[in-house]
Amino acid sequence: MLRRRLALASLSAGLLMASGGFACAEPRALLELFTSQGCSSCPAADKLLGELSADPSLVVLSLSIDYWDYLGWKDTLALPGHATRQRAYARVRGDREVYTPQIVVNGVTHVLGSDQEAVERAVVVTDHNPTIMSVPVLLSSSDGDLNVKIGPSDKSRAAGEVWLCPLKRSVQVAIGRGENTGRTITYHNVVRRWVKLGEFAGASPHWNVPVSEIIADGADGVAVVVQEGSREKPGIILGAAFLPVGQADSPKQ
Repeated sequence: MLRRRLALASLSAGLLMASGGFACAEPRALLELFTSQGCSSCPAADKLLGELSADPSLVVLSLSIDYWDYLGWKDTLALPGHATRQRAYARVRGDREVYTPQIVVNGVTHVLGSDQEAVERAVVVTDHNPTIMSVPVLLSSSDGDLNVKIGPSDKSRAAGEVWLCPLKRSVQVAIGRGENTGRTITYHNVVRRWVKLGEFAGASPHWNVPVSEIIADGADGVAVVVQEGSREKPGIILGAAFLPVGQADSPKQ
């Protein structure tokens, strides 16, 4: 069934092209799928997100929520902050639309997560805002560090925040109870943490993050998101990038 829930709270939160430990980001859109292992209509959206993750013009994130856990199956990938982020989006939009599966496109609009045509339309519509995805995000790995560089933009003077998201590119889960009992579902680009790197104010900040810290909980990829506003009042996505990481990127002993 299509799961819907009213909104109340708050939270905030990459171009999928990597070779030689480098990712240059000029994607069209950041897609955030709010999904649940306890929702029977979510597997179609999870599958679609996997297909969209192969598109180098998109950055896709899977954000598992926990508010359906009471129905009989505790989501093994859920983070409480994901539901808080979803509610914050709804509050900022003013529509109180919080449901699964829901894809938020570029921090601006939402669509049913299994509706590919609706996703594509939303990407095109949000691209009409010249500020969206106007800030370059450059990721590279060297000497055991992830190098994050945020480029200036002549289209945006907005202030915002820079978030780093360690993620698992593919996770299979065998579901033992609830609406998806007996199914094994593959989740893609599953966010495991949100780490605030700092503020963005139109300049060109940069950070070096030890890869060992990123992969400590089994992550094998990382996304960096530059977003207008704050975690309590998330705005449009100013820029984003994605880079696979792994043991090969850690410093040699």
